[in-house]
Amino acid sequence: MTEKLSHTPGAAPSRGPRRLIFETGAPESRCVMPPALDVPDVDLGAALGGAVRVEPPVIPHVTEVEIARHYAHLASMNFGVDSGSYPLGSCTMKYNPRVNEDLARLEGFAGLHPYQPEATVQGALELMVGLADALAEVSGLPAVTLQPAAGAHGELTALMCFRAYHRDRGDVRKRVIIPDTAHGTNPATVAMCGYEVTTVPSDERGGVDLDALNSVLGTDVAAVMLTNPNTLGLFDENILEITAAAHGAGALAYCDGANLNAIMGISRPGDMGFDALHVNLHKTFSTPHGGGGPGAGPVCVVSRLAPYLPGPIPHRRTDGSYGLALPERSIGRVRSFYGNFGVLVKAYAYVRALGGEGLREVSEQAVLSANYLKERLRDTYELAYDRTCMHEFVLSGSRQKREHGVRTLDIAKRLLDHGFHPPTVYFPLIVEEALMIEPTETESLEELDRFADAMIAIAEEAKRDPELVKGAPYTTPVRRLDEAGAARNPDLRYRTEG
Repeated sequence: MTEKLSHTPGAAPSRGPRRLIFETGAPESRCVMPPALDVPDVDLGAALGGAVRVEPPVIPHVTEVEIARHYAHLASMNFGVDSGSYPLGSCTMKYNPRVNEDLARLEGFAGLHPYQPEATVQGALELMVGLADALAEVSGLPAVTLQPAAGAHGELTALMCFRAYHRDRGDVRKRVIIPDTAHGTNPATVAMCGYEVTTVPSDERGGVDLDALNSVLGTDVAAVMLTNPNTLGLFDENILEITAAAHGAGALAYCDGANLNAIMGISRPGDMGFDALHVNLHKTFSTPHGGGGPGAGPVCVVSRLAPYLPGPIPHRRTDGSYGLALPERSIGRVRSFYGNFGVLVKAYAYVRALGGEGLREVSEQAVLSANYLKERLRDTYELAYDRTCMHEFVLSGSRQKREHGVRTLDIAKRLLDHGFHPPTVYFPLIVEEALMIEPTETESLEELDRFADAMIAIAEEAKRDPELVKGAPYTTPVRRLDEAGAARNPDLRYRTEG
């Protein structure tokens, strides 16, 4: 193992194990001095009728220095876009301008309360209306709600609007059609709305198989849900035929907006025939994606679905002021208040800073980066679909597995030693040993070359010393974990002795 470690590039090894915060400090240690009690002292046990814990909680007693070092250490163990390239396919993990974070923290935004009188929040309402107008222009869909808190929440919101629309027409629909390349949230959303999932296969070009689609369309289909570009990184060449076929059966067409970063300012889902789209502001519009949130998944719809959108929705009054109104046949609230406002501020700042031409350039650069990497790696790894890709592309580690016994997971782990976050692996499911790579527009040519060089070097290592790759990573704070065991038997609780 010592000899193999000498071949490992990338970050330096960890400084070694650190104690958990529960294992540090002393009973007399303090890092907070609470103010004097200015309300009557109440016996909590008596107030709750004795329904209190018998033993006090195990809370570490640490100094300010110890707690600062604890969180600094945790931060150093994480990998994010500030650490290095994060080419996670279908997730658009790009660098986001810090100035937008500063803008979201301005007191005039961060200090607002959502239930303030409308007259005192005119600036916030104007911003929300401006963002909705921009999203309507980008999507080609005129009506927008900013309430949904994430992409999957936006999917659910749109499908609930679809359901309400069909019910109003007395139209009983039971099924929703999705492709075999769909994001996993799509079938989950379908089931949550009470519909059955019908899956259609992809054709040899990586798009929806039109014959298969037409064979399952019928008067019981409520919607066709697609991602375009899809999770193979391919723009569906038959998209107009697909949405026309859906409408011909009386169904609605839904676009999963996860991959909007590829087409902003170039093509619009509304022009493709879609009736609804969710927009991942936390992927495309300048909110760091990952770490549990916050996100935002506004939904844009055609005019006939506008009455069903969740509200209240900010709007511009005829006198020039701004207010909130509930659509006449609204499905109701889907979130408390009016959406994740801080995320909306960052998205608005991003749009205003770039403008229409800038948003188009974002997409053009993202597509160029993906195609550049695809061409550099096509001879080293198998290329799932030999087409011009959009913002991402899918390679396969099948050759490495077949010839050297090195799996895609091994390649992903070895990338960590080179200082890169791995791409998405084993998805889409229709590609064996899939590696889905999305470089985004924020990486330089030099960084793209470094990533390509690392991938090529790993392929060479797989030939020369496959056990080296299988044992990776070597330079991370922890080595390879039993991921299946951790998922099936998670141990998330700290237990004191005895």
